Amino acid sequence: MRKFTAALLVAAFTTVIVAPPAVQAATPQEEELLLKKKKKLALEKRKKAEEARKLALAKKQKDRVLAASSTRKCKGFMQCVFGTKRGVRLERNRNFQGASFPGTTSVFAKKARRTVAWTETKYAPGSIIVKTPERALYYVLGDGKAIRYAVGVGREGFQWSGSSSIVSKQEWPSWTPPKVMIEREAAKGHYIPAFMEGGPGNPLGARAMYIGGTIFRVHGTNNEASIGGAVSSGCIRMMNADVVDLYERVKIGSRIYVYQ
Repeated sequence: MRKFTAALLVAAFTTVIVAPPAVQAATPQEEELLLKKKKKLALEKRKKAEEARKLALAKKQKDRVLAASSTRKCKGFMQCVFGTKRGVRLERNRNFQGASFPGTTSVFAKKARRTVAWTETKYAPGSIIVKTPERALYYVLGDGKAIRYAVGVGREGFQWSGSSSIVSKQEWPSWTPPKVMIEREAAKGHYIPAFMEGGPGNPLGARAMYIGGTIFRVHGTNNEASIGGAVSSGCIRMMNADVVDLYERVKIGSRIYVYQ
């Protein structure tokens, strides 16, 4: 009896250790599926990070443009084109056409360009890329570099996007405003001449490069205060010193891409 009782006590207080069930190894198909899920999650994470980076960059660029706009003296279409609210009357002067205009050094005094890193390899060297939200034009140099120029772009309702090529170039271009522009501004009480000879007072500035299949140009300006703003009727506007620099680099047939 004593032995039986002792045996019961030993059995009651003895811990029974049960081995855990063996873990079945994942099949190759399951391992492949798990790897795909991990890659998908990593890709989604990178995409979210890139979107956040782009949003932050866009906000920074917008804030910079707004800050610049708040300090510009250029207000309204006529003032941004001519530097005056009422426009100008300019008699035709044949001495302007093709002239070098000695004594106009101040016209080329300012520039807004710099060489930057460029990673968008789909564009060939010599291409022009206009990024409207950035108020920037890039000229691709190759070898991971581009020249970034500050520009003025089309105002609201006159911005556009597309790709084309440079079909013509002109030094000190004359300006024949479109009839619709003349009529539109006349309705507002603004006078625009039907023709303006090239020269320092011309809104197209020192150089112009004409974009095929459009009425638009990349050109200089006689009003540097408009650079960095959305003030034109669709043309891309540059500092005179910068447009001369770009003019010397760009060849007829060079591709141009404009993005909104």
